[in-house]
Amino acid sequence: MYIIRNILCAVILFSNYSFGFAQIKDLSKGDYIIYSVKENKIVDPSVIIEDFANYDVLFYGEQHTDKITHNVQFLLLQLIYEKYGVKTALSMEMFEREVQYIVDEYLNGFIKEEYFIKDARCWGNYKDYRPMVEFVKSKKLELIAANAPFRYVNLVNKFGLDTLMLISEQGKNAIAPLPYNIASGAYEEKLKNLGKEESLKKKENKEKNKEVLTTDSTKTKKYNAIPGHSLWDATMAYSIYQHNKTQPDSKIYHLNGSFHTEEHFGICQRLNEYNPNIKTLVITSIAYGKKLTNIDFNKDKKEGDYLIYTKTKPE
Repeated sequence: MYIIRNILCAVILFSNYSFGFAQIKDLSKGDYIIYSVKENKIVDPSVIIEDFANYDVLFYGEQHTDKITHNVQFLLLQLIYEKYGVKTALSMEMFEREVQYIVDEYLNGFIKEEYFIKDARCWGNYKDYRPMVEFVKSKKLELIAANAPFRYVNLVNKFGLDTLMLISEQGKNAIAPLPYNIASGAYEEKLKNLGKEESLKKKENKEKNKEVLTTDSTKTKKYNAIPGHSLWDATMAYSIYQHNKTQPDSKIYHLNGSFHTEEHFGICQRLNEYNPNIKTLVITSIAYGKKLTNIDFNKDKKEGDYLIYTKTKPE
């Protein structure tokens, strides 16, 4: 039944938004399923949309290279707009705060898309997000450039939090207010494990390429990724907080890498510190593989309020 409903949603939306057809038609093939942790069952997209009525922010934790999940994101954006209209705001990790004015210039039709892509430093896979940006533009909605510039993430990872106090006031406006809270407890441990996994992958890639490995432990100790990751979390949370503060009735739909919101960690924790009254709902996307069968939902229940499994091959 949920697949039939998905198809109906796609057909209805296609009649209204023809430029999104190439994305939506893929969703009629059963490439994903949505599992509601609260209801303990597979549901269709409309359940998320109705549930969103009780919340201020809907986080969609994605795998950045999963094309199916980008299709689902776009579908949900259209359904949110269909339900909540101009209250809808799209917030994105994929744009940094300091390019907000460039994003606004493009949405208002002041600059060409080629200049927007260049000057807003769009990601290499921007084509996956473009339908959503164009939808926001066509409906005259707001798009929140939420993230911290990577140069400051790199700076704090290498030299520590105190170095951010030395940057210009203009630079500070592009990040969360200082000092921000660093990941701690279970989230810190999760980040440490992520760092180990990434180091192992890099080592494996080097071995495959027959590169010479170095074992300089002092360099490893100097580079701590947790402050930078925490800066991403805090900055995205602060961007969402600011929008909610000025427009408390808005329905903010935020896209981010799943690690930033899994288990309601990261952005959710920082946002709660800025305003504990902002209610958040978390979707976590999981690349599962070709056959969406024999899924152990209990294993992933802690990851979010809704779990979206796709046929994309896990990395």
